[in-house]
Amino acid sequence: MSSHTNRPGDLFNHEDSNPSTHPDFDEVLQARLSRRGLLRGGVGVAGAAALGGCATSAGVSTPVDRLGFAPVAKSMADRVTVPAGYSARVLYALGDPLTAATPAFRNDGSDTDFANRAGDHHDGIEWFGLDAAGQASDTFASRGLLAMNHEATTDEKLSSFFLHADGGTATLPRPAAEIDKELMIHGISVVEVQTDGRQWAVKPGSAFNRRITTQSPAAIHGPARGSEHLVTRFSADGTQSRGTLNNCGTGRTPWGTLVSGEENWFGYFFRDARDDDTRKKDKQVQALNRYGRKAGAPSRHGWESGGDADTYARWNISAKGAGARDDYRNEMNTFGYIVELDPYDRNSVLRKRTALGRMGHENATFARPRAGEPVVAYMGDDARGEYIYKFVSAAPWDPADARPANRLAAGDKYLDKGTLYVARFKNDGSGEWLKLSMDNPVIAGSSYFEFKDEADVAVFTRLAADAVGATRMDRPEWAGVNPRNGEVYITLTNNSARTPSTTDAANPRAYTDLKAGKEQKGNVHGHIMRLAEATPAADTFRWDIYLFAAEADADRSSVNLSNLTDENDLSSPDGLVFSKATGICWIETDDGAYTDKTNCMLLAALPGQRGDGESRTLTHGSRQVTTHVGRTQTPATLKRFLVGPKGAEITGITETPDGRALFVNIQHAGENTKMADVRDPSKYESQWPASAGYGAGQRPRSATIVITKDDGGLIGT
Repeated sequence: MSSHTNRPGDLFNHEDSNPSTHPDFDEVLQARLSRRGLLRGGVGVAGAAALGGCATSAGVSTPVDRLGFAPVAKSMADRVTVPAGYSARVLYALGDPLTAATPAFRNDGSDTDFANRAGDHHDGIEWFGLDAAGQASDTFASRGLLAMNHEATTDEKLSSFFLHADGGTATLPRPAAEIDKELMIHGISVVEVQTDGRQWAVKPGSAFNRRITTQSPAAIHGPARGSEHLVTRFSADGTQSRGTLNNCGTGRTPWGTLVSGEENWFGYFFRDARDDDTRKKDKQVQALNRYGRKAGAPSRHGWESGGDADTYARWNISAKGAGARDDYRNEMNTFGYIVELDPYDRNSVLRKRTALGRMGHENATFARPRAGEPVVAYMGDDARGEYIYKFVSAAPWDPADARPANRLAAGDKYLDKGTLYVARFKNDGSGEWLKLSMDNPVIAGSSYFEFKDEADVAVFTRLAADAVGATRMDRPEWAGVNPRNGEVYITLTNNSARTPSTTDAANPRAYTDLKAGKEQKGNVHGHIMRLAEATPAADTFRWDIYLFAAEADADRSSVNLSNLTDENDLSSPDGLVFSKATGICWIETDDGAYTDKTNCMLLAALPGQRGDGESRTLTHGSRQVTTHVGRTQTPATLKRFLVGPKGAEITGITETPDGRALFVNIQHAGENTKMADVRDPSKYESQWPASAGYGAGQRPRSATIVITKDDGGLIGT
């Protein structure tokens, strides 16, 4: 996520109107408001979702062969638009209370106590069902927990300006009170939701509700536990850390827990300009540069400037003391992992699963487990030129662990020991998984970086992948597994650094695109890879490119290779989740390239299978690149389902087991608002969701919406 580059300080890197009769978000909301009041003064949301359901993680319960809705037109309106016959309502937004005692959110920059409120930048999200007795359920569909990431915050010049009354402080040092708020709005939420058959609502007094923030306790697990590289002033033995940061995509384990990816965490830390010299021959200098933290570069928010207290000192990773136990030189090494949480246990402590490697994790998605075979997870590293990974557990899957007495103990069993692999794509449509382990002589004997043990591989994973010669990809983001056939899909959102001379079969496009008359170069719009394996634990695969994102009017011989039309063209695919109820592949966009024509969107797809297309040869001057393309798309197989408000990214998505309620996260509406205009709502790029009648104030807020079909049917059918 967070690929927008509009804002100068950001570290992350067609028709103008909707002429159709599809109801927009405001119309739907006002129609429902006129018929019945919302629970909690506006927090309740429309439902008509049937109770019960039978979809489970075992596979698709009701596969569909056609998409049963009219496509939504592109739009630049400040609203959420869904197809005719559907209703969408805001359910849970930045600042919403998680306890009955927490005051309602004023949304004017004066609010505090964010440890008991919804965080900012809602991202990956997963459903965890509850039955009528409050016990975990894979089938109950009218009550459950939503566990979601709060990735970041809308910022400019250091400050998360919408959080502060006057926009905050844009120079160093920054006030501790401002930093305290910003520390709390990152992390994870667990919130109970339920429907009475008519309306979905948050339950603010639920005993399950909780927040995980940058300050929450966390335990280090896996091969890096106790490593010298994780020793800090806080944890002298390298086994503990605090918090989780810049969480992006999510996944649900086969044993019923949440896994969350720590993505662009490096920018939150600061090293002084002389730190390389201070560290001298410490090999971590090479690693720090490889992971994006160069000496003297400013941090994203200046949290290290809040004072001498440990709360702020930990964000300065300069080597200051006599050794690692005296400072926070290793603090950044405690981030960059897949983290695991049991949403059903409010007292459980976050666990960082280092065996799955340290990188800019987007998410982790699991293959359907098979009795007696390893558990397998797929992951992407979201940065330009990074890699696609796979983890294979040492322990074989025991079906009894699908409902274990201790879910995190099951996580210990399957995620603390195993083998990490990275992908190499070959020109002929085949690929291989390269082992990242001291068992691989390329790693053990590397002259590129000194790996002493498995802890080094876990902490410095990117360097291990460099050493074995993995294929550099165009920003690997979400991974998803097709429940029909087990094929793996990975979104490659875009890559402004891709050039004609660096194209290859798996990343074959480098072209020029115009946005408002200005040239954009590289793989501007991104694509989606598709992998097929004999078994999930296999060390080889076959691949093709399922979908090339493009504008409908782009050249079909070199750019619009999937033949997209106005009903389904898109830019920057990011979130990707398969419905277990219907088999629909939901694709979300995080677009900064096509936003002169449309806001970001959600599309529904019937994905087919690898090899259902053809080979195509692209010409780049004197070079030719042959790639492997999935079948051409039509509105029967791919169509637009939702368009979001201005400036927003469409992020996480999950559903009830019966497929009759879809929860979608809308992140950073109005992100292009200027800090200087924070007190003037008329200058906000967006006022959503306040403009849709939700909550107090006019400052834009990230939020979760719930979508239902007016006839109570399956979403998308």
